Amino acid sequence: MKNVFLPLALGLISFAAQSQTTVVRDPVIAQLVGEVSADSLRSHVTNLVSFGTRHTLSNPNDPKRGLAAAQKWVLRKFQQYARQSGGRLTAQIDSWTLQPDGKRVDQVTQMGNVMATLKGTDPADDRIFLVSGHIDSRVTDVMNRTADAPGANDDGSGTAAVIELCRVMSKVPFPATIIFVAVSGEEQGLLGANHLAQRAKDEKWNLEALLNNDIIGSNNSSDTKITDNTRVRVFSEGLPGYQTDSVAATIRQYGLENDGKARQLARYTKEVGERYVDQLEVVMVYRNDRYLRGGDHTPFVTRGFPAVRITEMNENFAHQHQDLRTQDGVEYGDYVKFMDFDYLRKNTAMNLSVLANLAKAPAMPQNVTVEARSLTNATTLFWQAPKAGSLGGRKIKGYYVLMRETHWPFWQKKFFTDKLGLTLPYSKDNYFFAVQAVSEEGNESLPVLPRPGLR
Repeated sequence: MKNVFLPLALGLISFAAQSQTTVVRDPVIAQLVGEVSADSLRSHVTNLVSFGTRHTLSNPNDPKRGLAAAQKWVLRKFQQYARQSGGRLTAQIDSWTLQPDGKRVDQVTQMGNVMATLKGTDPADDRIFLVSGHIDSRVTDVMNRTADAPGANDDGSGTAAVIELCRVMSKVPFPATIIFVAVSGEEQGLLGANHLAQRAKDEKWNLEALLNNDIIGSNNSSDTKITDNTRVRVFSEGLPGYQTDSVAATIRQYGLENDGKARQLARYTKEVGERYVDQLEVVMVYRNDRYLRGGDHTPFVTRGFPAVRITEMNENFAHQHQDLRTQDGVEYGDYVKFMDFDYLRKNTAMNLSVLANLAKAPAMPQNVTVEARSLTNATTLFWQAPKAGSLGGRKIKGYYVLMRETHWPFWQKKFFTDKLGLTLPYSKDNYFFAVQAVSEEGNESLPVLPRPGLR
């Protein structure tokens, strides 16, 4: 969304004035977006493909071929970028041993997620924002660990995006922490993502968002022959996969079937991504993933973390999970030559804008409530500032109250106030509302939906 005009709301308890303001691009984020390079992304993908196969069960002792060799190369890239971070970036391989499972793992396997952590500059801000792609690749037979499996797009594209994001963002300080991770074992059953999601839960990470990038670098589809590099999909679950039974009554009572954490993150991704990246529409898909398929965000949403999957608009199945061959005049295989690197640049830049805006924004407002003690055709909301100490000396400009009709897919209006409450001449019967904290630079937190205030 570029130069979106938003009603400016002033005052507390009185009705909002209908003057106008403009959401603008943060110049720091805009500059970083401009530094994402199609040539750099091509180089990353080409290097990943050069390891022949990145199958999870490939020979771990080969220094030039296989997953282990590719992981060490990614680690070296992260370590290279750490030198430009002023000590904020650290990199490592989070390793563990996996036993055979009788399914897609038939031998004891040393697993590893390659991680780079860009530590936030605010010691009181414990928020974490994570971006991922999976480094492993495969051919038609998921157990074939020896055949060449280039994995240029699936998911060299997502892994290259993570590497490029680390390259560009590690030069800049952010108040909150950003983790860049190339997970392993996706093709064998989301193994690396399950390990990392459980670690985040066990260690009680304040993980506010995960952007999972899987297959984001091709502009054309098989079957339908559509070519389009101006749209990208973001998948998000509706009803929460975590503790659904215990929250079902609340969801039904307040009509929140379309307002879970993942869906809010998807809306945020659309708004911010389109604000910064020209000629790119972020298309929200109301599914956790593609039909009967899965991805590395799922272990996170099932553990209660906000997570979405980002995927190209038109998949070409001739270049996914395929043995390398030409058959009936069709060339099969996930090669570099079938990718669109300007499209990958835009999708990577979209990720960057979302991560940077989140990491620069204040924490979310606390204790957001909507006045519900009496029947009115106006709506009054109250909230408290983000938790004490989380700003580290930074100042909050104010708050946006978001509003949309109940059937509308994303937020339609933003009302600004520098107070801790606002009354709007719109009925809570007909609209959904939420509140964001806003920095002086205009960076918005994730939105918080109100709970009823009955006291």
